[in-house]
Amino acid sequence: MLRTNADKLVRISVMGEVASPTLRSVYNVSATGTPSVLPGVGGITYNIRVGDPACGWEADHVEPGVSAENKENDPRSGQAANTAFNVLSCIGNEAIVVTGEAKGAKGVVTGKHGGIEHVLVDFPPETLDKLLHGDKILVKAFGVGLKLLDFPEIKVMNTDPRLLEAINPTASGDRLGVRVTHMVPAAIMGSGLGSNHVHSGDYDIQLFDETVIEQYGLEELRLGDLVAIIDADNSYGRIYRQGAVSVGIVVHTNCVTAGHGPGVTTLMTSPTGKIMPEIDPKANIAFLLKLRADI
Repeated sequence: MLRTNADKLVRISVMGEVASPTLRSVYNVSATGTPSVLPGVGGITYNIRVGDPACGWEADHVEPGVSAENKENDPRSGQAANTAFNVLSCIGNEAIVVTGEAKGAKGVVTGKHGGIEHVLVDFPPETLDKLLHGDKILVKAFGVGLKLLDFPEIKVMNTDPRLLEAINPTASGDRLGVRVTHMVPAAIMGSGLGSNHVHSGDYDIQLFDETVIEQYGLEELRLGDLVAIIDADNSYGRIYRQGAVSVGIVVHTNCVTAGHGPGVTTLMTSPTGKIMPEIDPKANIAFLLKLRADI
């Protein structure tokens, strides 16, 4: 078992509500100049959950399961409540519906989507059918500040300790083996670059180069996959650094827009390459946390 400081972490309530789908522009113009009208962020996605393909849908940035945001509007603090909802929520946290017909139903936080600033939550199909826009979801936020006590060159973020336990990294000297489904070169990472932190949001895997897609098997990406981004340091933002390795989770579907693609929320990073990715096709949150019995 890895030694962590989980016993020192704060467990705190944060609240969001089911967010309506939004369309900032009717047409999405693809990287080849083709306009299309596609569903995007927000809402309750009934037929796409973690474990499903991230590519191949008639969609752009679609978020699996339930998209949630905090709409509390304090004129003194602007979007501070939604910032806290996004930063304090961690992948693997328990989420509980507290209003509406689905009141009492439990789910799991599976991602964070930057730009729109949504927290993504997976619920069983019977719960999805009962939810309505505006229903409130309580997240028992737990994981911010999580540290690996014996691996100071590896930073952990956005991760509930129970997800870390399910990932079950293996120690080898001062390095850590972490199961992932795919390797991704930092050269094809796009939208989301430029932030000075990775404690919320994501950045996108650009899938416009057929040679790279085939070389790394990226057409097989699934929502909820753990992936290793090679030569990427996510310690204080997202930068290119040779030898660095970052591990994240795929949180939304592929996109047609230039610079975009399946989004990745960071779970851990090592600027000195102390993370050793190990390929495992079942390194997906749907398997790791037993969220689905049908795949």
